[in-house]
Amino acid sequence: MSSSKKPGKQRKARMLASLKDRANFAKAHASKELRKELKRRSIALRKGDSVKVLRGFHKKFSGKVSGIDRKKSRVFIEGLKLKKSDGTEKPLGIEASNLLVTDVDRSDERRFKTLKGK
Repeated sequence: MSSSKKPGKQRKARMLASLKDRANFAKAHASKELRKELKRRSIALRKGDSVKVLRGFHKKFSGKVSGIDRKKSRVFIEGLKLKKSDGTEKPLGIEASNLLVTDVDRSDERRFKTLKGK
Protein backbone atom coordinates (compact mmCIF):
# COMPACT_ATOMS: atom_id res chain seq x y z
CA MET A 1 0.00 0.00 0.00
CA SER A 2 0.85 3.64 0.25
CA SER A 3 3.39 4.98 2.73
CA SER A 4 1.85 8.46 2.76
CA LYS A 5 0.16 9.93 5.84
CA LYS A 6 -2.20 12.07 3.77
CA PRO A 7 -5.83 10.87 4.01
CA GLY A 8 -6.57 11.72 0.37
CA LYS A 9 -3.67 9.60 -0.85
CA GLN A 10 -4.73 6.76 1.47
CA ARG A 11 -8.28 6.83 0.05
CA LYS A 12 -6.97 6.98 -3.51
CA ALA A 13 -4.67 4.00 -2.90
CA ARG A 14 -7.57 1.94 -1.52
CA MET A 15 -9.83 2.82 -4.45
CA LEU A 16 -7.18 2.05 -7.07
CA ALA A 17 -5.89 -1.13 -5.39
CA SER A 18 -6.03 -4.36 -7.38
CA LEU A 19 -8.54 -7.05 -6.39
CA LYS A 20 -5.62 -9.13 -5.13
CA ASP A 21 -4.63 -6.33 -2.75
CA ARG A 22 -8.26 -5.74 -1.75
CA ALA A 23 -8.43 -9.26 -0.33
CA ASN A 24 -6.27 -7.97 2.53
CA PHE A 25 -8.84 -5.25 3.29
CA ALA A 26 -11.40 -7.91 4.26
CA LYS A 27 -9.91 -8.50 7.71
CA ALA A 28 -11.74 -8.53 11.02
CA HIS A 29 -10.78 -8.73 14.69
CA ALA A 30 -10.66 -12.16 16.28
CA SER A 31 -12.65 -13.06 19.41
CA LYS A 32 -10.74 -13.38 22.70
CA GLU A 33 -10.77 -17.20 22.60
CA LEU A 34 -9.62 -17.28 18.97
CA ARG A 35 -6.95 -14.68 19.72
CA LYS A 36 -5.47 -16.89 22.43
CA GLU A 37 -5.59 -19.97 20.20
CA LEU A 38 -4.13 -18.41 17.04
CA LYS A 39 -1.98 -15.71 18.69
CA ARG A 40 -3.12 -13.03 16.24
CA ARG A 41 -5.40 -10.02 16.54
CA SER A 42 -7.04 -9.91 13.11
CA ILE A 43 -7.87 -12.55 10.54
CA ALA A 44 -8.47 -12.32 6.79
CA LEU A 45 -12.05 -13.44 6.20
CA ARG A 46 -12.94 -16.40 4.04
CA LYS A 47 -16.11 -18.22 3.06
CA GLY A 48 -17.17 -20.54 5.89
CA ASP A 49 -15.78 -18.48 8.80
CA SER A 50 -18.19 -17.77 11.67
CA VAL A 51 -18.66 -14.07 12.42
CA LYS A 52 -20.71 -11.76 14.64
CA VAL A 53 -21.88 -8.27 13.63
CA LEU A 54 -20.69 -5.61 16.09
CA ARG A 55 -22.06 -2.40 14.56
CA GLY A 56 -25.18 -1.22 12.78
CA PHE A 57 -28.83 -2.24 12.63
CA HIS A 58 -27.98 -5.98 12.60
CA LYS A 59 -25.77 -5.78 15.71
CA LYS A 60 -25.34 -9.13 17.57
CA PHE A 61 -26.33 -11.17 14.47
CA SER A 62 -24.14 -14.27 14.10
CA GLY A 63 -23.64 -16.51 11.11
CA LYS A 64 -21.22 -17.98 8.58
CA VAL A 65 -19.63 -15.99 5.78
CA SER A 66 -21.38 -16.93 2.54
CA GLY A 67 -19.28 -14.72 0.26
CA ILE A 68 -17.02 -11.69 -0.07
CA ASP A 69 -17.26 -8.88 -2.64
CA ARG A 70 -13.71 -7.58 -2.98
CA LYS A 71 -14.66 -4.78 -5.36
CA LYS A 72 -17.16 -3.22 -2.94
CA SER A 73 -15.35 -4.43 0.20
CA ARG A 74 -18.43 -6.17 1.60
CA VAL A 75 -18.89 -9.46 3.45
CA PHE A 76 -22.11 -11.47 3.06
CA ILE A 77 -23.42 -13.59 5.93
CA GLU A 78 -25.81 -16.55 5.66
CA GLY A 79 -29.31 -15.56 6.78
CA LEU A 80 -28.70 -11.81 6.61
CA LYS A 81 -31.02 -10.49 3.89
CA LEU A 82 -32.41 -7.11 2.88
CA LYS A 83 -36.08 -7.02 1.93
CA LYS A 84 -36.66 -4.82 -1.11
CA SER A 85 -39.81 -2.79 -1.77
CA ASP A 86 -41.00 -5.24 -4.43
CA GLY A 87 -40.91 -8.07 -1.86
CA THR A 88 -37.77 -9.83 -3.08
CA GLU A 89 -34.79 -10.36 -0.83
CA LYS A 90 -31.14 -9.74 -1.56
CA PRO A 91 -28.02 -10.52 0.49
CA LEU A 92 -26.90 -7.66 2.72
CA GLY A 93 -23.21 -6.76 2.61
CA ILE A 94 -21.44 -5.71 5.81
CA GLU A 95 -18.05 -4.00 6.02
CA ALA A 96 -15.40 -6.33 7.45
CA SER A 97 -14.33 -3.82 10.11
CA ASN A 98 -17.81 -4.14 11.70
CA LEU A 99 -17.42 -7.89 12.25
CA LEU A 100 -15.85 -10.11 14.90
CA VAL A 101 -14.48 -13.52 13.86
CA THR A 102 -15.73 -16.12 16.35
CA ASP A 103 -14.41 -19.24 14.56
CA VAL A 104 -12.43 -19.99 11.40
CA ASP A 105 -13.19 -22.63 8.78
CA ARG A 106 -10.78 -25.45 9.60
CA SER A 107 -11.39 -27.51 6.45
CA ASP A 108 -8.34 -25.96 4.72
CA GLU A 109 -5.42 -27.38 6.73
CA ARG A 110 -2.85 -25.22 4.96
CA ARG A 111 -4.67 -22.00 5.87
CA PHE A 112 -5.21 -23.14 9.46
CA LYS A 113 -1.50 -24.00 9.85
CA THR A 114 -0.58 -20.56 8.51
CA LEU A 115 -2.98 -18.86 10.92
CA LYS A 116 -1.77 -20.88 13.88
CA GLY A 117 1.92 -20.31 13.13
CA LYS A 118 4.41 -22.54 14.91
